[in-house]
Amino acid sequence: MSEKILITPKQLTTNRTLVASKRKQTVLKIMLHLLLIIGAIVMSGPFIWMFLSAVKPLDQIFAVPPKWIPEPFVWSNFIDSLKAMPFGKAYFNSFYISIIVVASQILTCSMAAYGFAKIKFPGSKVLFILFLSTMMVPMQVTLIPLYLIMDAIGWLNTHASIIIPSALFNAFGVFLLRQFIMGIPKEMEEAAIIDGANPFQVYVKVILPLIKPSLAAFGIFSFIGVWNNFIQPLTFLSSQELYTVPLLLSYFKGLYVTNWALMMAGATISVIPILVVYIIAQRQIIEGITLTGVKG
Repeated sequence: MSEKILITPKQLTTNRTLVASKRKQTVLKIMLHLLLIIGAIVMSGPFIWMFLSAVKPLDQIFAVPPKWIPEPFVWSNFIDSLKAMPFGKAYFNSFYISIIVVASQILTCSMAAYGFAKIKFPGSKVLFILFLSTMMVPMQVTLIPLYLIMDAIGWLNTHASIIIPSALFNAFGVFLLRQFIMGIPKEMEEAAIIDGANPFQVYVKVILPLIKPSLAAFGIFSFIGVWNNFIQPLTFLSSQELYTVPLLLSYFKGLYVTNWALMMAGATISVIPILVVYIIAQRQIIEGITLTGVKG
């Protein structure tokens, strides 16, 4: 004979509570995903509009009411935009400037971060606070003094005026990497010192391998910032063969007439490297930012 399973009122109440709790969590997850989807659509809206405008005839870009779907698709706008301006040279300039600056910032910022995080010296905390305070100074405030310095040493209208100041200094990078380095257990550093390593060897053989996720995240942020830099090239460069992509794009806007179709096509092309870098390295970005705030 089968035995009857008796459920007490207390167990029944507990089961109902668990079921209600699971339903509530499911509803909250659905609402959260809906909000995220809506937010993603809103955020991607300008990029969608830019791409669609890049393949529209010129008279449809500002049509009222707006036409989202081009009639017809003008794919030749991309080729015409590349022919209208020397984009090949501008792409080369932007790439090599970005690579040099990113590599230099990774080196200088990681060394400074290691010094602030692990090497104790008189006034280190005060110096670090003063160092971080430079983040509150807008770049526009230092632009005129920097222009005068570049003029005095003969670097105006050269890429050195863009590369050197950015390569030597990045307070955000030092702060980001310092937070990550502070989370590295002190015992690992002490073990290397016992084995006979000096501070530089500790930095190279212990610290750098452990902060790769944070270095990758900072490198991507730095690349995006340098690639999109507009104000410094505009201020320091005067020869078109030295222009970067953002500066060259501004020349699509004429004094009386602007070909917005070609401008949107050029802007779409200029965004592709950033999207590729982010898609490839988004895992490192998330991991680096997540681990930066975790202290061991």
